[in-house]
Amino acid sequence: MTASRPETAINTLVGDALFIGGGGPDYGVVQSLRLDKANRHGLIAGATGTGKTVTLQTLAEGFSDAGVPVFLTDVKGDLSGLAAAGAPVDKLKSAFEARAAQIGFDLCYRSYPVEFWDLTGAKGIPVRMTVSELGPVLLSRLLDLSPAQEGVLHIAFHLADEEKLALLDLSDLRAMLHHVGERASELTMRYGTVDKRSIGAIQRQLLMLESEGATGFLGEPALELADMIRIAEDGRGQVNILTADKVINTPKTYATFLLWLLSELFETLPEIGNPEKPVFVLFFDEAHLLFDDAPKPLLDKVEQVVRLIRSKGVGVYFVTQNPTDIPEDVLSQLGNRVQHALRAFTAKDHKELEQAAKTYRANPDFGIIEAIRDVGTGEAVTSFLNSKAVPGQVERSLIRPPVSLLGPVPAATRERVIDQSALYAKYRTALDRESAAELLQARMVADDPQAPRSAPESLSRGRRYRGANSPEAKPQRRSSSDTLMETFGKSIVRQIGTQGGKAIVRGILGSLFRK
Repeated sequence: MTASRPETAINTLVGDALFIGGGGPDYGVVQSLRLDKANRHGLIAGATGTGKTVTLQTLAEGFSDAGVPVFLTDVKGDLSGLAAAGAPVDKLKSAFEARAAQIGFDLCYRSYPVEFWDLTGAKGIPVRMTVSELGPVLLSRLLDLSPAQEGVLHIAFHLADEEKLALLDLSDLRAMLHHVGERASELTMRYGTVDKRSIGAIQRQLLMLESEGATGFLGEPALELADMIRIAEDGRGQVNILTADKVINTPKTYATFLLWLLSELFETLPEIGNPEKPVFVLFFDEAHLLFDDAPKPLLDKVEQVVRLIRSKGVGVYFVTQNPTDIPEDVLSQLGNRVQHALRAFTAKDHKELEQAAKTYRANPDFGIIEAIRDVGTGEAVTSFLNSKAVPGQVERSLIRPPVSLLGPVPAATRERVIDQSALYAKYRTALDRESAAELLQARMVADDPQAPRSAPESLSRGRRYRGANSPEAKPQRRSSSDTLMETFGKSIVRQIGTQGGKAIVRGILGSLFRK
């Protein structure tokens, strides 16, 4: 959407749209993103160092000022600056002021209502979800399971639902897999092959994931989406920043959480059609990680969710280096685009540059390929949906400077924001309610009064591996006669139902083995 530069300076909003920057001759034409088309999703692309993070920050500011809650992932730690006002003495002060004057922007510094979240809980409010909420499909991708192993996991989830065994945390999942293994023959007849080797492989993957510290987000209290979709007392939308500088080192964990969040919003929010402004807007940085190595059924599901979730008032903006990082079916759904520079050093780079240029509506005043290749830092090729949801003509635009702090806030500021958050008090302490692990242990004790009261290692809460020489790694070996006596004894005693019967069995088997 374009308009003539107003006679007076403007701020982050211009009418019912976000002020993005200035385009056209001398950058004097306002470039803006219509709020009523913001749920048609978007793309922020460009090579490293071309200004994607600043664009993301300015869009988050505009949505918040419009009363739209925002979720964004902070991969490098730079976006925490949204919690503080921009610094008038910053080294970029003169450059930002000159740019603001050129595009007609009122550079009025201010902070935003921020909540810091963290899957590890180290630098923000702990983010958790239950194993049941994550589901077997996303969990299978997180664990990199084969189709056969994924099938066993589906059986475990189905059986847990059938027997009303809540899968809340990792210990519940381990206990459930152990339970499925014990009933493998029975369950194979009901649901198909349950291979104990597959169960063992899943358990090993869980152990590896835990050793990487990537399972702390499984548990309670689970995240309530309403705690992210909030409006601050001053009417601005809450800015939710997921600290991802550590979790990005385990990309499947990062991608799994984002896909869960997207699917959970889709399943939870009601249909509202085409709202005047979005209910919630999400920015996914390093968006290619959502699609790398994803199986086709999962890609199909993501494409379906992206296509339909806009009717629930949710806008999704993917941030990545190259538009080709996004599957074509998803890319076709992204109506609002800010394309920073793409460098072309190789034949492959030139081909990708041409492909990116073909996705824009041409402007007779310049060549799109040359514009995408030549725009400088802070400049971009932009295209936004018009009132009829038709992509606007591409423009070379100067992106407005941010009014919040550019770069990370001091650690003390971050800690103060976290400590003062009512949500931190709500989610800080993990809960351990009675669930599948405890219920299965209780069943075992009820079936066999002589069973140990504490859960065996396979049913207990996961522990880190302590090495082959650890006392815990050396269980006492039992003789074959003890094992057989216990096995046959239990079976016959269940039939006889008396202690005398047990004594008789022990005597008979003992005599046999002595001979």
